[in-house]
Amino acid sequence: MHDLHVVILAAGKSTRMKSARPKVLHDLAGRMLIEHVLHTARALTATSTTLVVGHAAEDVKAALAGWTTLQFVEQSPQLGTGHALLQTESLLSAKKGTVLLLYGDVPLLSTGTLQRLLEAHHTSHAAATVLTTELADPYGYGRIVRDAAGHLERIVEERDASAEQREIREINSGIYALSVSHLFETLHRLATDNAQGEYYLTDLVALYRQEHRKVEALCVDTPDELRGINSRVELADMARIVRDRRNATIMLSGVTLQDPDTTYIDADVTIGIDTTVGPGVQLQGSTTIGARCTILAGCRLRNVSVGDDVTILDHCVLTDAAVGDGARLGPFAHIRPQSVVGRSAHVGNFVELKKTTLGTGSKANHLAYLGDAVIGDGVNVGAGTITCNYDGTHKNRTVIEDGAFIGSNSALVAPVTIGAGAYVGAGSTITRDVPAGALGVARGHQHNKEDWTSTRKTTTGAKPPEAQ
Repeated sequence: MHDLHVVILAAGKSTRMKSARPKVLHDLAGRMLIEHVLHTARALTATSTTLVVGHAAEDVKAALAGWTTLQFVEQSPQLGTGHALLQTESLLSAKKGTVLLLYGDVPLLSTGTLQRLLEAHHTSHAAATVLTTELADPYGYGRIVRDAAGHLERIVEERDASAEQREIREINSGIYALSVSHLFETLHRLATDNAQGEYYLTDLVALYRQEHRKVEALCVDTPDELRGINSRVELADMARIVRDRRNATIMLSGVTLQDPDTTYIDADVTIGIDTTVGPGVQLQGSTTIGARCTILAGCRLRNVSVGDDVTILDHCVLTDAAVGDGARLGPFAHIRPQSVVGRSAHVGNFVELKKTTLGTGSKANHLAYLGDAVIGDGVNVGAGTITCNYDGTHKNRTVIEDGAFIGSNSALVAPVTIGAGAYVGAGSTITRDVPAGALGVARGHQHNKEDWTSTRKTTTGAKPPEAQ
């Protein structure tokens, strides 16, 4: 059994991203770039994982606070990949086993490919094994130079390569398996006699060859896995690849995506079988969708738990909420954080829930705002109803107990309780509790003035409305 020490380089500024935010913190399919790499590394059950940070180091550390087993070292100034790896010397020089060197901006690398690299490295007893691939257009990458016998001789960076070397299609991914033994003493021997004046990790290969230490290369036929991201254009290209793969996996699991090209499903989303997802849907964060659900066009769900047999009609937005089995939402419903839609409940068009629980079988079918409310089972909320939850200083709670009926265009001024089975008359402004089983009505009396329009015409000369 070999101890494995994963080192991830994430110190660069990435000028081409044109961003104040570190490149590795940019989003790709619901995870930061660096998190894709961390998830892959975690599957290898490494002895240690170390992140080399530099530009905006504190921002990176803060963003990864939830990864409690990570070790951080800082590279300042940034003087190349060899210099970056050297910053881990205090943590790793006394260790045994293998260092696996990864990059925070290479998110598609699979666990399987890394396992192949480590197996090849251990089987050959090499001091270093580099992961390579062949590209039709290798511009910008370091080239793999092999000797007459086909063994890896050295790696030449694009800017230092001759015209003949630039014709080589096999490229260096920058991903290495390295034996810890003698690694750091060799890193100290790296020189800066290159176009950038930096300490290239690629020069390690030539040094090992001089010392007659074994160096191997594993060429893989999955070049997309080795793609790095340096600009927002490349980020968008990578997002398409990730989305296509993710959607294919989702469909193969028994889910219908009506238009995969416009469907965005984050890496941590789960969906049950026989669910149908319409075009333009975004399922984000840690959203979970049950079986046999229907989610129609233009909906966006983030960190939402959805039960089985739920229907969400077009253009609904749900965030940090829960929806029970058999519920029906939309179209154009807005379910805000800390809201719970109960089993078989209905939330209709242009209804907004904020920090509200809507009980089993309850209905709010039209044009309502329900905020900071606890609504029981079997409640009917009429069109135009609002809970007046904010008094200018505090948010106050409205409680509507089981079986209550709220008439259309009612305003419930919190804090207030509508008792079980109570009725609120349409158009009421309720400022006091309504007891269970009672009728609450609070509105002005209607007055009809006979012959008002003809009198107005005589006294003012104005035409009655129907004559205008």
